[in-house]
Amino acid sequence: MAAPKIQELKELTRIERIGAHSHIRGLGLDDSLEARAVSQGMVGQIEARKAAGVILSMIREGRIAGRAILMAGHPGTGKTAIAMGMAKALGDDTPFTMMASSEIFSLEMSKTEALTQALRRSIGVRIKEEAELIEGEVVEIEIERSVTSGAKAGKLILKTTEMETVYDLGAKMIEQLQREKIVSGDVITIDRASSKISKLGRSFARASDYDAMGSQTRFVQCPEGELEKRKEVVHTVTLHEMDVINSRAQGFLALFAGDTGEIKDEVREQIDQKVAEWREEGKAEIIPGVLFIDEVHMLDIECFSFLNRALESDTAPIVIMATNRGIAQIRGTKFRSPHGVPLDLIDRSLIIMTKPYTAEEIMNILKIRCEEEDVEMTEDALDLLTTIGTETSLRYAIQLITTASLVAQKRKASEVDVQDIRRVYSLFIDIKRSTQFLKEYQEEYMFSEIN
Repeated sequence: MAAPKIQELKELTRIERIGAHSHIRGLGLDDSLEARAVSQGMVGQIEARKAAGVILSMIREGRIAGRAILMAGHPGTGKTAIAMGMAKALGDDTPFTMMASSEIFSLEMSKTEALTQALRRSIGVRIKEEAELIEGEVVEIEIERSVTSGAKAGKLILKTTEMETVYDLGAKMIEQLQREKIVSGDVITIDRASSKISKLGRSFARASDYDAMGSQTRFVQCPEGELEKRKEVVHTVTLHEMDVINSRAQGFLALFAGDTGEIKDEVREQIDQKVAEWREEGKAEIIPGVLFIDEVHMLDIECFSFLNRALESDTAPIVIMATNRGIAQIRGTKFRSPHGVPLDLIDRSLIIMTKPYTAEEIMNILKIRCEEEDVEMTEDALDLLTTIGTETSLRYAIQLITTASLVAQKRKASEVDVQDIRRVYSLFIDIKRSTQFLKEYQEEYMFSEIN
């Protein structure tokens, strides 16, 4: 007698990469828009976060669009982190587009076209429509296969608390039922227009059918009333998605291909007219979103002029710009201005300043990053890393966390200690030591220009 095979059940875990801002969960504000000292991954920058909270409430109301926000501050003071916190706080319904200024410089499309697509990607359209649905609990599924042709046919019995009906099934419907793994006791909906079947969950009445259920199993009540219902369905799409679908021969498949190319103005005008009609009829509403442009000083004078004009449009989003420059030259000109941005654009912008972090705030940030990267660190090592972050830069200190953890693993230690921090500090130099090294040995390098 053969020994029974033992199947190993492996736990499926979702793999998430740890990014520079993966610890951000929101802006860390309370109901009165007061910033907490440490909350939702955000530390310090109290005034900047308060200002961002005011902008956030303005975006949520959806009444004001076409405003520009300029976030200016030293490198590594949390400008992008605040933008990420705003994106998390807004949720999935409000479009939030992030881009770096250098992304618009491409040979495939013009700079103004790239900016137009980014602006329209940040404007959502919430479309309401009525759909005819069949909603009920599955009582029985009968599937028969023809002996001669092999074609499948069957019957589906659905019920609510008040009625029960039998439906004939074709081959496509049977295939959908098998793909969704629908069995008797499941509560399903069928869209009459597209014949799409959606599984809502398992009926409470059939909860005792199995001794064990998976954690993913969802129980719902058996639907009431009639099987056939009219339901309002809401779709949220962006203006850019509508442009792409209506401008390419392959339609919506171009969204997945990524090769959208330049879109004609005539197409955009037709989309805008159609959306305006839907708004008048009450079928759609505009959701002004957010366009975040990082390193905005890398844009040139043509882009700034285009942004000035675009912000005056009725369908313009909130544009948030970030820069770490002081008095700098405007690209494409010989003139200098604050933050490398033309004065007329600065004049129409609300400016939020970020300040350098204190030693205590740097320590709190390093603690959060240690938790995010799953690194255990002693108090002495954390104090030393905080000192390094204060004297060099926060970004450099954060980058030493994982490297110090690897060094600690090498000596089979469970915690990162002071010796591990010292080891990686000697292996990887910061910008100050790098500059000092270059000054000492500059004559041995090629094309040295420092006297």
